[in-house]
This record gives sequence, structure tokens and C-alpha cells, in this order.
Amino acid sequence: MTVESGATSTTGRTPRRGPLRRSRERRSSANRQVVIAEGAAAGASAVTRDTRPPVDQVAAFRPAILAIRAGTTAVSTVLASGAFTNGDRDVMLWCVIVVGYNLFRIAVPVRYTEDVPSQIRVIVEVSLHVAAVFATDYWDSPFVFSLLTAVIVAGFARGFAYGVRIGAVSALAVAIPDLSRSNYDLADLRTSVQWSVELLLVGLVSGYARRITGEADRQHSLALDRLGRLADANALLFSLHQVAQTLPASLDLDEVLDSTIARIKDLFQFGAASLLLADETVGGWQVVRWEGHKLPGHLGDDELAPPLHAVIGRRGVVREDNLIRSGGPGLVPSMRSGVYAVLTARDSLVGVIAIEHDDAFHFTERDVELLTGFAEPAALAIDNARWFGRLRTVGADEERTRIARDLHDRIGQSLAYLAFELDRIVKADGKGDKVTTSLEHLRKDVRGVVGEVRDTLYDLRTDVSDIADLPSVITGFLQRVHDRSGLETAVEVIGSGRLPLLQEREMWRVAQEAVTNVERHAHATAVVIRWKCDGQAAELEVSDNGRGFERGQAGRLDSYGLLGMRERAASIGAVLVIDTAPGKGASIRCVLRPVPPPGAKRTGPPARAVQARAG
Repeated sequence: MTVESGATSTTGRTPRRGPLRRSRERRSSANRQVVIAEGAAAGASAVTRDTRPPVDQVAAFRPAILAIRAGTTAVSTVLASGAFTNGDRDVMLWCVIVVGYNLFRIAVPVRYTEDVPSQIRVIVEVSLHVAAVFATDYWDSPFVFSLLTAVIVAGFARGFAYGVRIGAVSALAVAIPDLSRSNYDLADLRTSVQWSVELLLVGLVSGYARRITGEADRQHSLALDRLGRLADANALLFSLHQVAQTLPASLDLDEVLDSTIARIKDLFQFGAASLLLADETVGGWQVVRWEGHKLPGHLGDDELAPPLHAVIGRRGVVREDNLIRSGGPGLVPSMRSGVYAVLTARDSLVGVIAIEHDDAFHFTERDVELLTGFAEPAALAIDNARWFGRLRTVGADEERTRIARDLHDRIGQSLAYLAFELDRIVKADGKGDKVTTSLEHLRKDVRGVVGEVRDTLYDLRTDVSDIADLPSVITGFLQRVHDRSGLETAVEVIGSGRLPLLQEREMWRVAQEAVTNVERHAHATAVVIRWKCDGQAAELEVSDNGRGFERGQAGRLDSYGLLGMRERAASIGAVLVIDTAPGKGASIRCVLRPVPPPGAKRTGPPARAVQARAG
């Protein structure tokens, strides 16, 4: 018998819904309501989703158009003023029409949005002024200057090609009737050519100005878009940094998988439990964790048990009460019942959980509900760890460089010394000198180098974890330092709070680098580490009684590994403070303050500040 999560049980009772399930149902209900509303709107009428207002193509040129229109209107009015004294009714009538239209357009500027009404408005304006020029003595008309404004508007609206066409049509509309006059002479021809060329040039210049302005606007928009994407990336990286520092769970995949299988052991009684992750490289499934019965490390799709195929197809939680009668064995053939859940994140399949028992009808509806509530956060944690692992590879080159530097500083010089000693011994043996004593010293040196290699590798592997907190890790590290160098070491701990793992690990690496510097360069006899932590704020101090260094060297990027410590402190939002003076030792403090809430005013020095003070 198969029971799916969310379906009515065989007893007729509706399964109890947990808070995670109720939240998903509310989201699904809201999504269905949106789909229904959109479908109803689409069925009632075809309504466009783009509600943005159309763009006015001449809005950027409006000040220039208004200034030109006012100037040409004033010139036309002055030129037509004589008609009022002479009683020329045609000029007077057209003067009223042209001036009235231009005043109207000054108060209500023309708009062009690349639709049919906009084109009609431009054509009407050009036609009105052509008619005024045509009716008032052609090129000698006082309204020729107002016609220039109409051609300029056309060029600004659609570009120089359209502006040139409007200018040419306007020139022909005036020149051809003017040419048909009986008293047309050479002077009239010269005037007609001059004004026609001027109209064409006005259309060309205005259209070209529109092109230049449009290109500038496009470049400006591209620059703003790039700036906006950089700002978005900056905000995203900052948010990612803040979230990574405050996550209650680790982002290490192995630790997440271990905690997941441990949590399954706490919640369920089973005979076998397995955690499978989808293999994105070669396909199939990786068996990453198992309890009870060992499974192969990789399974193909055709090797999955029927219940797993069923749960993958349904994308939920499935309970199988009798595997022998329900169509096939479970993931472990000897098991007779099981509950199975898919792990999904970002609407993609991450993995599968299989929990099985050798008794039929072992799992209850409560187990189905527990697994339903457990699967979603487990999937998110695993997916976060996998993505964080991919992001972490970005800094792998820098980490390899740091490890190579450590090996060179601690091992390279010793190996070079051994090679030099071997050459010296070989030469001495060739001369017939006794080399027994030298070989004894060399054997002792080789053993020392072997121990140094062992200590170096151990230090590189040592890290803070959920089990090993920072004070315990530092204590073990200082014991090894004492054993190999004779330094007197001490650890002082104030408070029992813990930071998120990522922050504690960076603090540990800062302490490790600082102690290593003391061991190599300070000529000190004692080193003390003080650790204060209340769970939110923390302070790590490494102090020694060595020779110290000159004031100002603390700012050098390459001095004694301070660059690495400063970068690690900055990565968790901490401040690195260095207090030293020649002959008075040195003290390095890494201070971490609580992360302020969004919008709060930040106080104190910036995260990357490095301060040096004389002791």
C-alpha cells in the first residue's frame, strides 16, 4: 500500500499539517488565485501587460523647439505687421492662424510617440505652415520662418531621413506653384532655390542632432545599466557575506551531510537509511551517506528501487507499507517498509532520502509528516553547501599560494640545508675524511625535518568544527608549538559563547598566522593568546615578549604575513589592531563587533583598517 504525503490516509482521517506544510499550501493557494485571476482577465479581453506610458521622442528637444518656435513666431509677426496697416486681409487672417497655433503649441508642446496620431500631428503642422506660405506670396511670405519650425519638429521626431523628406516636400509644395506664375523671373528662381536648400539643411541638421542625442542617451543608459548591475552585484555580495557569517549551520558539504544523517537517526527508527544526491557530472546518483546497510557509492537511474522512481516522479513524500506486495523491493532488498522523500531546491532535484525497516507497516503517518517537514530545510542546506563549495573554489588559487608559502618557509629552507650537507659529506668522503659524525648529525636533522613536515601538515588540517571550538583548537596548537620550539605558551579564555563556524575559522587562521610569525621572527620566549567571546562580539589577542618591530612596518603589505591576517579579518568584518615597538614585543588583536541591523549607522573604524601604535 502506498500513501502519499498530503493525501487522505486509509483510515479516513486527514493527515495533520505541520507549519511548513501549511506555509506551502498558503503559497500554492496564492499562486492558484493569481493564475485564475490572470486566466479570467485573459479570457475577458486581450489586455496588454505593458502598462508603461509611451515615450515622447521630442521631449528631450522641447526647450530648443519652444525657443525656436517663439523666435520664428516673433519674426513672422514683425514681417506681417505691415499687412495690418495696408489692410491685406489674407496676410492678416493667416497671421492670426499661424500665431495662434504657435502660441497654442508653446503652451501645449507637440508630442511624438511613433503612433498614427503623432504622425498626423506633425503632418498637420507642416501642412498648416505650407498653406500659410502658399497663400501669402510664396517665398516672399512673412511665414516662411514659421515653416522652418515645422521641419525642425519633423527632424527631431523621426530623424534626418524623415526631416529631409518633409523639408523636400515642403519646398516642392511652395516652389512648384510659385514657378507657374506668369511674372516668374530669375530672381524668384534664386530665392526659391535658397529657401529650398535651407529647408533641406534644417531637416538634415535637426535629424542629425536627434541621432547624436539618441546615441548619447543610449551610451548614458548603457553606463547606468552597467553601474546598476555593479550596484546589484555589490549588494548581493554584501548580503551573501552577511548571511554566510550568521548562518546557524555549516556551509561545508560533508558537515551538512553528517548532520543530516545524524538528524534522521534522532527522528526515525529504521533498519537502513540512505542519502542520495543527484550526480550532475556523469548522471545517476551518489550514495553520500548510509546507515544500517552499505550501498554502492554510485547508482545509475536503472539501478534505483521502484519506490525511489515513484517518489522522484511525484516530487513529494511516499510511504510504502509492504514493499513485497507493492511492486518491488526497496533500496535495501531485505527491507519490507519505508518512507521516501525527494530533496528539491530552486525547483530542481537535489537528492533523495530513503528510510526503510525490515518490518511491514512499521512507519506511521507521523513519520510521513516528520519527513515532510525535514526534507525542505535539509534540501536547502545541502544545496547551499554545494553552491558555497563552488564559490569557494574562486579563492582556491590564493589559498594554494598561501600553503606553498608556508611549505617554502618551513620546509624549503630545511630541505635546502639537507642538500647542502649531503654535498659537503660526499666531498669529504671523496677526500678520505671520516664522515660518521657528519652522518649522525644529518640523520638527526632529517628526523627534525620529518617532524616539521608532520607538524606543518597537521596544522594545515587542523580546523574549528561544531565539536572542536576555538579555545580547544588553539590550546592543542600551542602545545605543538611548545614541543617543537620551546616557547612558553598560555591561553586565556573569557566567556563561553561561540561564533558562527566561518567566523571562528577565520579567527583561528589569524591566531595561527600570528603565532607562526612569533615562532619564526620575534625571537620571543613566551606567547599568550587571549580569547573573549559572548556569541556576538569577539576579541582575539596574540601577544609575545619578542623584539617587536619598527613603527610603520605594520602597514607594509608583505611584512610577516600581515597581509593574510588583514584579509582574513576583513572577510568577517573584523578590525586588525597591531601594537608594537622595538624591544617591547608585539600584540595583534582581531576585534569583531556585532553586525549592525540594516539601515543602522555604522560606527568605529572600517573593517580593513590596520592600526599601528607604539607600545
